[in-house]
Amino acid sequence: MTNADTVSVLKLTLHRATVGYLAGYQDGRTILTFAPEFASNAARPTFSLITHPNFPKAAEIMAKPWVKRQKLHPALSNLLPEGALRDYLAQALKTHTDNEFELFAYLGQDLPGALIATAITPDDIPEYVLDDTAKAGAIKSPAQEEQKRFSLAGVQMKFSMREKDGRYQIAESGALGDWIIKTPSTTHKHLPLNEFTAMRLAELAGVTIPDIRLVEMDKLERLPAINLPNEHAAFAIRRFDRQEGRRIHMEDFAQILVKYPRDKYDSANYQQIGKILFSYTEDGLGNAQQFARRLLVNILLANGDAHLKNWSVIYPDTVTPTLSPAYDIVTTRVYMGDEREFALNLGKEKNWYNASMEQFEYWAGKAGIPWRAIKPQLLDTMDKARRLWPDALKDLPMDDEHKTGLAEHWQNLHTDFRI
Repeated sequence: MTNADTVSVLKLTLHRATVGYLAGYQDGRTILTFAPEFASNAARPTFSLITHPNFPKAAEIMAKPWVKRQKLHPALSNLLPEGALRDYLAQALKTHTDNEFELFAYLGQDLPGALIATAITPDDIPEYVLDDTAKAGAIKSPAQEEQKRFSLAGVQMKFSMREKDGRYQIAESGALGDWIIKTPSTTHKHLPLNEFTAMRLAELAGVTIPDIRLVEMDKLERLPAINLPNEHAAFAIRRFDRQEGRRIHMEDFAQILVKYPRDKYDSANYQQIGKILFSYTEDGLGNAQQFARRLLVNILLANGDAHLKNWSVIYPDTVTPTLSPAYDIVTTRVYMGDEREFALNLGKEKNWYNASMEQFEYWAGKAGIPWRAIKPQLLDTMDKARRLWPDALKDLPMDDEHKTGLAEHWQNLHTDFRI
């Protein structure tokens, strides 16, 4: 037997139901096999919207194993962090950043949402998961022998923490963090102040957000040894996939549309997201209306980073999706020079300085959402922004240069959206 024949298997569970088994081979292949009792259960918790009984071809999608080479399937790959946090975790595990199976095994006890991945011994692997040749090389994944760590998708350094008496600590193994803490950035000045301000302005315009706060850096305990700028505050946002110690399942639209993180900017559009929200979520019209409001707010706030991974659904009843609270709203233009585009295509184009009510009407038509239900939401958003934002911005903690840049952006928008 060679190293290439070695295989480890993870058991995937969701709300105590066995979803299936993920086999990771030394040669880079990964195979997800659904448990027959899960696939045949019409009342099963929803693993991904594409496996929901009401979704087209769900039974066909689950009938065969999901086989990938080098990377995990997007439904799982998107649960892993990107960028600096991924590099940090790979170093801690002494593995390559592209070894997604090992990273997934390492992070499997506190992934985003409610999915849990547990390493199992060869004796516990069901007969239908591996053929006889693979069984001969089966071993228990060594990654989960390490100290368990949390996984947060995204590129920024951020940590899942528990708050007690005003202080925050990285959640220990087995204890779920209830806050995501984003530390100051070494490349983007005063990013926590920017995000806090943008999220508060979004809330004033009718966007649903989780609890947020700024946290003094000296209130953060047990941070790893990472390079941080000399800034006083971190940004904290309450996890909406955790509630009183309970896991709430969630997935982002890269997972739903089966796209890898590298494709989050250029492989889909806002019509597709709107159509899925309208057609497949609980209160589809209400979710589509909130989505339209957030699209407009991203234009008003010059946020060019509202890509596929920054839109998610949650499953509060374990089965039916609904639009999650908003997150990762940042005025990116102040960092990106002459940025002037959405992350994805909206209707006919991506330039936010050309965006108008007419463009939103075109978007609604393409998404199959009644314009008569969308237009009042946009008008209400503009009314709130025009009445509340200019004075609110004065009192919010965004850097003064960034405030000036945001105010200039408002003046350059189409007259439909000018503040």
